[in-house]
Amino acid sequence: MQDTFGRHITYLRVSVTDRCDFRCFYCMSEEMQFLPRKDLLSIEELDQVCSTFIERGVRKIRLTGGEPLVRRGIMELIARLSEHKDSGLLDEITLTTNGSQLAKHAHEIKRLGVERINVSVDSLNPEKFAEITRRGNLNQVIEGLEAAKDAGLKVKINTVALKAFNEDELSDMLGWCGTHGFDMTMIETMPLGEIGGNRSDQYLPLTEVRARLEADWTLSPSDHTTGGPSKYMTVAETGQKVGFITPLSDHFCDSCNRMRLTCTGTLYMCLGQDSAVDLRAALRADATLGKLNAAIDQALHLKPKGHEFVIEPGNDGPALKRHMSVTGG
Repeated sequence: MQDTFGRHITYLRVSVTDRCDFRCFYCMSEEMQFLPRKDLLSIEELDQVCSTFIERGVRKIRLTGGEPLVRRGIMELIARLSEHKDSGLLDEITLTTNGSQLAKHAHEIKRLGVERINVSVDSLNPEKFAEITRRGNLNQVIEGLEAAKDAGLKVKINTVALKAFNEDELSDMLGWCGTHGFDMTMIETMPLGEIGGNRSDQYLPLTEVRARLEADWTLSPSDHTTGGPSKYMTVAETGQKVGFITPLSDHFCDSCNRMRLTCTGTLYMCLGQDSAVDLRAALRADATLGKLNAAIDQALHLKPKGHEFVIEPGNDGPALKRHMSVTGG
């Protein structure tokens, strides 16, 4: 699959649910209204859409949410997708999780074919962690990370850099990741959805973060890539990698190779644009999948050149009304 700018689409991010057991303050409001379960694609429909993308050239699928491990039937979906790995059509199934359910499920997802996961951890201070997540328990997540290590999963920690909140512990977190054999990716906050707060109070450019890290660590450019937007550095003291995702301070759109499928079957061609195609209607209207493939063709034509995120004084509201948990975190 190739869009009108010549970019090959090989990566599909799939939100299996908008529900989450956390309410991270940079991601969603505390009192969220989640979608009715009847509006969600069934596990069978998720498998059918993913399988169609795989047949058309997608080589990597990331399951996201919300929190994907709270979705009923998620293990069945992973098992079905793993059949494409066995056939050689799919290179990788990965998972992004908040870690709350990992202690229960780490060994099973590894057995079913997931080799690598991203776990969101924005603070190692239990009080700050509870404040960020509004209901999360850091010890529960740490137990999940231990289970993931024990299962043999490769772990990367995702951390959103938040001005005047966790910026003073990012260097220590990088050291903690090195001790445990985790890579780390730092991410700028993104203006998606109403969160009940001022986003300019949260935004911390990663150029500033990297400069501070280099005072404590020896960072050198790495040619490592996972097919995503992160630019990686190697940490000489630990041998692990640290990545930087900069949707605001340094756009990465020229190399974008992905699309995002929501749990309701809406396909977004760009995280930062509203243009979308309804795959659920196409899937349910034509059992031969002709309309589904036509809708995917339409999406390739509509995929924009890039996003237009801005956070600055006087322009600190959401760029888009939908929350990250709807699109797929």
